Amino acid sequence: MTAAASEPIACHIHIRPVVGDVALLSLGRIISRQPDPAILGGNWSVEGCSLFCACPVDGFELRDGSHLLEKLQTALAKYRLETASLSNSIPLPGWIGYFSYDLGRHLECVPNHAKDDLRMPIIHLAFYDAVIIYNHNTGQTCLAALEYMGQKESVEQKFARLEQWIAQSQELILELPSRLPRTDTSKPTFQTNLTQAQYMQSLERIGRHILDGDVYQINFSQRFECPFQADPATLFLWQNTYNPSPYAAYLATNERAIVSASPELFLQIRGQDILTRPIKGTRPRRMCECGQDAVEFNRRHYEELLHSEKDKAELMMITDLQRNDLARICIPGTRHVRHPRKIEAYPTVFHAYSEVAGTLPRANDPMLFCDILRATFPGGSITGAPKIRAMQLIEELEPTRRGVYTGCIGHIGINFNATLNIAIRTIVVQHGMAYTQTGGGIVADSDPQAEWDETLVKAGALLDCIRAVSQNGIH
Repeated sequence: MTAAASEPIACHIHIRPVVGDVALLSLGRIISRQPDPAILGGNWSVEGCSLFCACPVDGFELRDGSHLLEKLQTALAKYRLETASLSNSIPLPGWIGYFSYDLGRHLECVPNHAKDDLRMPIIHLAFYDAVIIYNHNTGQTCLAALEYMGQKESVEQKFARLEQWIAQSQELILELPSRLPRTDTSKPTFQTNLTQAQYMQSLERIGRHILDGDVYQINFSQRFECPFQADPATLFLWQNTYNPSPYAAYLATNERAIVSASPELFLQIRGQDILTRPIKGTRPRRMCECGQDAVEFNRRHYEELLHSEKDKAELMMITDLQRNDLARICIPGTRHVRHPRKIEAYPTVFHAYSEVAGTLPRANDPMLFCDILRATFPGGSITGAPKIRAMQLIEELEPTRRGVYTGCIGHIGINFNATLNIAIRTIVVQHGMAYTQTGGGIVADSDPQAEWDETLVKAGALLDCIRAVSQNGIH
């Protein structure tokens, strides 16, 4: 399904508040059972709004790179919001989907070495003209629907459908698989696209490139996979229960399901304001209910990350890279580092991040959105520095294409406000298999064993989730 039009379709927005509480997990279950569902957020860790929608009315998908951004611009320009009075208060209906990491090979000069075994589209977006919006700052829910010529349903019919889903969620008794002990060795067993020996050999090669001055840092990753026959939505609900992340996402089509528990923001656009929040630096964390040992474990690892010179240097490099990327599209003099380094706690890890912000030359513009992608994609935190050379070496060293992993998932509203995550901590389910991938930034003084261990720490919550749902999930 493709979207293209010579004249934009004029849309009017209608907002209706919802009276009473909404159970986010139960609503997520109901939405997941609808055609082509899309859920962004849906857990207590979200700072802004969660979005729930299904039954898209249009779509855009690209599988080759010819005139890629021109086609994307045409698609995004198909619908136009007639009034911007609510443009920055809440996210509005619009496009939800993902941009594969492999979009980067069509924006920059990157060779073609890695095997494309998952065959994922480069871009997959669906247009939703009616959404349920939960505001985590106010605890209030509202419905938003577009009205336009040629629509398949009236605004009242759209509201009725959304209200029916909420009513069904309020009657639902949700049951999820419990956590399994980390020592559990039952199936499934996971295969990787790299053995530990191959991983170490690749790090040796990266080390030589760094010593030669070819690159300063490379984000190198490995992929885990196993058979999976359970319900993919249960993976998402499990993550939102036991491993909630602020940029969580669930997308499903007939071909595949994507479950993201990402903690990392790639881009946030609000009018002319743009923000990126790269993560560099990770340490393991235990849930505090595990007792006093967990408290001491967490204190030690927090302090270690806080004072790590290696991790500070990694984040500084990537922050500088992101500053340069934003400078390509921001008004001169407006780009700035809002926070140089902060430590944030998640259920299973500590992360260090920075924030870089700037002011765009204009707002509500599909052409500008494509220019932003050209200037910033993929995020520097998951490539390395310099970005293009790092991407070239990733293509040589990683045996399989990344697909959606380290691309981005999120929402582009009809007003072109957008929130896009970095698609880390993400599971792809297709053809009876589950795939997840983790990596880390390799620099001159990286300890290969520590880097290998870090990929396992990052993968831990995802692999636990797959294991628990495979054993006890809803089929």
